[in-house]
Amino acid sequence: MNALSINPVDAARKWNAELKLAKREDEKFIERGDKIIKRYRDDRTGWATSGKRFNILWSNIQTMIPALYGKTPRAEVARRWKDSDPVGRTASVILERCLQYEIDHYGDFDSSIRLAITDRLLPGRGVTWVRFEEKEQAMPIDAAPGIEGGEAQVTPMAYKYECTPVDYVFWKDFRYSPARSWDEVTWVARRVYMSRSEGIKRFGEDFKQVPLVHEPIGLDELQKNGVESEDLDDMKKAEVWEIWCKTSKMVYWVAQGHSKTLDIKDDPLGLDNFWPCPKPLFATQTTDTLVPVADFSLYQDQAEEIDMLTNRIGMLVEAVKVVGVYDANQPSVQRMLSEGVNNTLIPVDTWAAFAEKGGLKGVVDFLPLESVLQALAQCYNAREQAKQVVYEITGLSDIIRGASMASETATAQQIKSQYASLRLRRLQTEVALFSSEILRTKAQIMCDFYSPQTLYEMSGIGGTQDAQYAEQAIMLLKSEPSRGFRIEVAADSLVEMDEATEKQNRLEFLTSVGTFMERVLPVAQQVPELAPLMGEMLMFGVRAFKGGRSMEAAFDSALAKLNEPKPPEEPQPDPEQMKMQAMAQAEQTKAQIEQAKLQTQGQIEQAKLQASLQIEQFKAEQAQNLEIMRQQAETERAEMKARIDAETKITIAQMTAQAAEKPAISVQIEGENHLQKVGDEVKMMADQAANILSDQQNNMAQAVAMLADAVTKMNKPKRKIVERGQDGRAIGVIEIETD
Repeated sequence: MNALSINPVDAARKWNAELKLAKREDEKFIERGDKIIKRYRDDRTGWATSGKRFNILWSNIQTMIPALYGKTPRAEVARRWKDSDPVGRTASVILERCLQYEIDHYGDFDSSIRLAITDRLLPGRGVTWVRFEEKEQAMPIDAAPGIEGGEAQVTPMAYKYECTPVDYVFWKDFRYSPARSWDEVTWVARRVYMSRSEGIKRFGEDFKQVPLVHEPIGLDELQKNGVESEDLDDMKKAEVWEIWCKTSKMVYWVAQGHSKTLDIKDDPLGLDNFWPCPKPLFATQTTDTLVPVADFSLYQDQAEEIDMLTNRIGMLVEAVKVVGVYDANQPSVQRMLSEGVNNTLIPVDTWAAFAEKGGLKGVVDFLPLESVLQALAQCYNAREQAKQVVYEITGLSDIIRGASMASETATAQQIKSQYASLRLRRLQTEVALFSSEILRTKAQIMCDFYSPQTLYEMSGIGGTQDAQYAEQAIMLLKSEPSRGFRIEVAADSLVEMDEATEKQNRLEFLTSVGTFMERVLPVAQQVPELAPLMGEMLMFGVRAFKGGRSMEAAFDSALAKLNEPKPPEEPQPDPEQMKMQAMAQAEQTKAQIEQAKLQTQGQIEQAKLQASLQIEQFKAEQAQNLEIMRQQAETERAEMKARIDAETKITIAQMTAQAAEKPAISVQIEGENHLQKVGDEVKMMADQAANILSDQQNNMAQAVAMLADAVTKMNKPKRKIVERGQDGRAIGVIEIETD
């Protein structure tokens, strides 16, 4: 049977009848729950005549909630078997991080559990509901500027938005098939109120025919005040029941007052337990029905007794006051209490009669308060005893309530604390299982419906040491049979832990690991064959500590490197063989030294010969150059003298031609001056030639001296030593000059 083969009219008629039957069974439970809620809220009618109350219900609930749910639980996903399985460990880390991300990022998990616990403690039934949401949202991305107008083009990019919200279900909006135990339940349902627009968006145009039967409180007053009918219709909502049938593995949506089902679907989530809700948090139950009995119903008589005693205490407190009578003939007595004067004497008109009656004692008499105070004390004691009875019924000891007496010993307080923990342990276990079941449902939805990219990015596994196993781990999460055998999901402790206790647990882990490593490392160094066994023993202890799970990958990596096979060591040589090798190396080194010595002497002799030849050749070249320079200087001097003589003759001829015009003495002076100038130029050129020749001679002398020094160093005696390596073998010969 599938969803298409079901008649919507017949299905709606069937499920409306089932819902009415379940409602009839819950009538007394709902009626009693409403009274308990009013009592918890201290909702009274006729406040002036209702008397005084002691709201012990509110006090107990406010004490129980932090004792059962002191902090938001953290997801705990671990391998089912504590063996070496890096892929299973990585899959556990990925799933745990994804669950913890949604717990921290969204507040629905924490709020829904707190509200469910409050319903468990008050009316007696707490329910949550897990669902899967997948939406596609557009993310605008600024691209390059467009051509037209130069404006930026916005390109939308769609991405999937996946999450598993946890919804709180009001205790009146949850129904199930009548049964004696939860295992016998065949269907569960929750009621959702939807407006007209919400229903059309979810179920289509057929929702327009659904009657809006739910009206908020005060709608009639708004209608009388002239609010338009259209606005009032928007406030009305339809009652839609979401029914999950485990027998047919189908989900039905039925609206109250509508003749057809709104929607029918085959199993949409494919959960192991089929239902998207864990087993509700039930109060006291018996084996004949699932309808719970609220905790307050078990001590409501004692609560009424406490209220009665509180009311009497209030009346007695009002009676504790100074009230009396006095003689009407003595009005001055009234002034003593009514005027409120201090250190003042009030006159008496008839003093003799006043004194005859015994003074104040004879004219005034007060109401005796001893009986009232005794009754008041007895009422206080009776109320305290009634409260102790309530605490014994509920299991709230003084330790849980934070009350203690100075006379109590530490042993007595420890016994009371253990007794209280025994009474509360069952409730704490139920809340822990309730939270763990929610996390298991969320984890299964994540594994089946979340994309691998979402799991990878949400967990941030790429930045850990287990990133190399990420792909295989996600494949394991997607494989339903293997996932069930290798991974388990739970919630850690829900009770508020002291920081000192957490630090002590971490120090205990570090101390244990440090002590173990300190003892086994020397053994592993002496006997390397035992190193793998020591590593397995270490991991056996690390996996037992809850805080060691985050360091398990680091320990595995370190042990893997420690167990890597080392390269084989070279065998130690025989001492006699080493001695023979050393002697052979010494003889070989000696022969090499002699050969090097002969080669060096030959090179020195050859260098000397080459140096002598180079010196002689250099001297011949320098002598030849000097001769060439001398000849050039003589040639230049002869040419210069001939040029001077020619110029002198020309000058004399010119002066003779001009003798008629100028005196003879001026011609003689000019000729002498010209001759002097020519002589100075010739002398300067001769000096330059001499300086050049002198510089060349000095350079030649320095070169000869350097060559002679080099020859002298080569002729000095030298000592050769053998250079050895780290293993003692000869690797070369070094020459050192001797003084």
